[in-house]
Amino acid sequence: MDKKHIVIIGFGGVGGYFGFKICQNNVTNKQNQISFIARAKTYETVKERGLTLLSSEHKNSITNPDAIYQSISKIKNPDLVFICVKEYDLENICSQLYKVITKNTVLLPMMNGADIYDRIRKVIPNNIILPSCVYVASHIKEKGIIEHKGKAGQLIFGKDPEHTSENIDWILNLIEVSKINFDFKENSQADIWTKFIFIASFGLVTAKHNSSIGDVCSIELQKEEATKIMIEIKSIADKKGIHLQDDIIQKTFKKASTFPPKTPTSLQLDVNSGKENNELELFAGAIINYGKEINVNTPFSEKIFLEIKATHNKV
Repeated sequence: MDKKHIVIIGFGGVGGYFGFKICQNNVTNKQNQISFIARAKTYETVKERGLTLLSSEHKNSITNPDAIYQSISKIKNPDLVFICVKEYDLENICSQLYKVITKNTVLLPMMNGADIYDRIRKVIPNNIILPSCVYVASHIKEKGIIEHKGKAGQLIFGKDPEHTSENIDWILNLIEVSKINFDFKENSQADIWTKFIFIASFGLVTAKHNSSIGDVCSIELQKEEATKIMIEIKSIADKKGIHLQDDIIQKTFKKASTFPPKTPTSLQLDVNSGKENNELELFAGAIINYGKEINVNTPFSEKIFLEIKATHNKV
């Protein structure tokens, strides 16, 4: 098999965890060329000391990529790009990628959000993009060091709806030999929207009240607000022909109840610490925009979006 050039962009909990696995597997078999893109301090640390993953899954916790760059413009002929950035960086990253990819480059965003595929497609109109969602409990412990807890992270992804006949077996093989827990589906949209209905409803309600996942499950007002958001998301999914389970709302609350009650959400932490960039647009923005696009009313999502913006004027 030809040597492929694999690029991983972004070193948060997701990019660091999955990137580590891909890189570490390649260190032993040298089948591909692995390049990382990282910023300032992370770039310096990984270049000097390698990428560290603290996880019960790996005894050898340090791995070194074949190359690490600070700028996407340095990439040459990538075959596969894993996009693992914060959603507010997505368009900017895609604009830079557009200048370096070839017509055969495949893009696999490791990001959670209902509109990620559509947003990449607007900037990069012709390449294969594999829609996905991820489940992993990992975070940056310090620059270049990722800490993972709990069960193995999971990647769920599917075929590009616009390029369903393209052969991507080599990508499945790469992910499998990298010992990544994954689920490949012909159509991954139901999985993506199932994840979105959870993270968007709990993210928005916890951000508004500066509360926890347990509070949304147990405080009547917050549970009611989350339910209204879920109903609006399900209406959009229905109209888009994405089949979510009929009892998706009950199942989402059941899933949430398995988390330790005090668990925060990333949107709640970002909004209430006054962080300038956050994922409010990823959640509320996607619901409101899709609602307008396909004529589904989303009054509650619009209301909570404005409430969060008004209360936290840095948002």
